[in-house]
Amino acid sequence: MTNPLPVLRLKRGEERRLRAGHLWIYSNEVDIAATPLKDIPAGAQVIIEDSRGKTLGRAYANPHSLICARLFSRSVKQKLNQAYFEKMIAQAVTLREQIFQHQCYRAVFGEADLLPGLVIDRFADTFVIQSGTAGVDNVLEPIVAAIDKLYQPTNIIIKSESSTREQEKLAADVRAVKGELLTEISLVENGVHYTAPLAEGQKTGWFYDHRAARRRIMPLAKDARVLDVFSYCGAWGVLAATTGAAHVTCIDSSEKALDSVHRNALANDVGDKMRTVQADAAEAMKELLSSGEKFDLVVIDPPAFIKRKKDFKAGLGGYHAINELATRLVEPGGVLVSASCSMHLQRDQLLEVMRSSARHNDRYLQVFASEGQAEDHPVHPAIPETNYLKSWFGRVLLNS
Repeated sequence: MTNPLPVLRLKRGEERRLRAGHLWIYSNEVDIAATPLKDIPAGAQVIIEDSRGKTLGRAYANPHSLICARLFSRSVKQKLNQAYFEKMIAQAVTLREQIFQHQCYRAVFGEADLLPGLVIDRFADTFVIQSGTAGVDNVLEPIVAAIDKLYQPTNIIIKSESSTREQEKLAADVRAVKGELLTEISLVENGVHYTAPLAEGQKTGWFYDHRAARRRIMPLAKDARVLDVFSYCGAWGVLAATTGAAHVTCIDSSEKALDSVHRNALANDVGDKMRTVQADAAEAMKELLSSGEKFDLVVIDPPAFIKRKKDFKAGLGGYHAINELATRLVEPGGVLVSASCSMHLQRDQLLEVMRSSARHNDRYLQVFASEGQAEDHPVHPAIPETNYLKSWFGRVLLNS
């Protein structure tokens, strides 16, 4: 007879968010007098109960993390075995296959696909797994086996280096579990062929989440002078060049990223349109202003300036600073695209940043479109944390 799973009992009233559909349990919601959290091994599976002892589901736990448990099933009998991951991964991929022409997408988006802590990106015959929790680390073997059985890819790579792992007190884990640990990956997005660094690149090597917003610049780029700030490998800039931009300037602090920009431009026969600037974004934009340059389309897609709530004030100041610089670089009548991946910055707050930045520069902002994350990053309506990405499109006009 197997030993019963440990139990985590919640304090009175703390089950309401879970009953509404959320999957996270915070350490201060647990009745540690009744069910000591410290006795749970990191990554162990547990049963979650409300304060009256009624079961709420099955989760995996980590006493070292503020999010001390993540619910993966409402059934206490559900096991995290290969058959379960085959079912859940196939269910997630079905949506992506219905939408995207090429097999290049985020195949699993964690909580939004009911697989908390697990991200899987697909680059045709290469799958890249990112584990953010001890619970996922403990079941990597059946996850890999499920992917291999379902899709028979050439390469399955684990690349787990997220800040979430630091919160769970987990070391980085980068290795190939099938095939080889590629130094770079190839993909097709919005009809453009890209390569991006994998072994030394950010996250899983690519950011599929802004795919939908990038589609929106295609008609705007024709004959335009384009500035792509925080360009990484040129997802925005190279796309603009391939859809008719007159010339494109990409700014990034990483030499390796800008090397990829040039390679991607050459691969799409637009190398002659591309200029790169390796520098701090704000300093580079100030230099462009001092030299009198203006652009018809400016895209600012920075890393998260607000990673934690306590960073909000400083991060908000950072968004104001780069938006004010970007607004000054837009030719009157041109377009500013301002994006943020900071979950703690709300959509209306980013819009207010753009509005005030325009007013500060005596400009009028005419907003005509907005985007969230692409279709392969679905939103779980009970988990606001899954709805993190936003971008606004606005014409920058002179005040009459």
